[in-house]
Amino acid sequence: MTHIYKVTGMTCGGCEANVKSSLLMLPNVTEVEVSKDQQTATISMDKHIALSTFQHALDKKYSITAMEHNETAEQAKNWFSTYKPILIIFAYITTISVIAGTSNSSFDWMKTMNVFMTGFFLTFSFFKMLDLEGFAESYSMYDILAKKVKAWGYVYPFIELTLGIAYATHFQPLVTYVVTLVVMSISIIGVLQSVLNKRKIQCACLGAVFNLPMSTVTIIEDALMIAMSGIMLINIL
Repeated sequence: MTHIYKVTGMTCGGCEANVKSSLLMLPNVTEVEVSKDQQTATISMDKHIALSTFQHALDKKYSITAMEHNETAEQAKNWFSTYKPILIIFAYITTISVIAGTSNSSFDWMKTMNVFMTGFFLTFSFFKMLDLEGFAESYSMYDILAKKVKAWGYVYPFIELTLGIAYATHFQPLVTYVVTLVVMSISIIGVLQSVLNKRKIQCACLGAVFNLPMSTVTIIEDALMIAMSGIMLINIL
């Protein structure tokens, strides 16, 4: 994609060259044309890049703004494109769960959550196992336990698989809920640390198959599992 931006603060050929070289150094930027006379920069990129990223790359005396596109709409489109795999998976699992929990005259929340957990753990463990070594390597970049014990990254997908089967067969619900609560609570710690520290690393939630960046989406994913397992645990106590 190519967008034209307004760049103010350029006064000479040196400024023009400085802006161009600074923008070209950014990842996913493929081509840049800068005009000091028109005060513009035409930027071609593999995917949409936030305006703040461009501004941060430039010297403080330059200011860059969007000209011909809606920056908010482009960012929303880029966000959806980035997280489309996980959004589609959640949509499928949620739809099936709601259908399973709906009867003629009532709605069974426990059954809905149980089906959701089944689908979640079985699906996510499947993607992790497609490239077990790749997942373990990515997971060790941020998970507090996988950082210290590398084997944990190889074991984790099998724990998710086991939990998925346990939810599907209603095996020892109390144990299943407690294990889920503990495992997901440990997992979310590393996720929170990475997001709060603004580390630009790959999220391993769908293994190494999809290149999903670590973000609040991962926090919501883990928090949802913690909340559901906690509610289910309280319900049977």
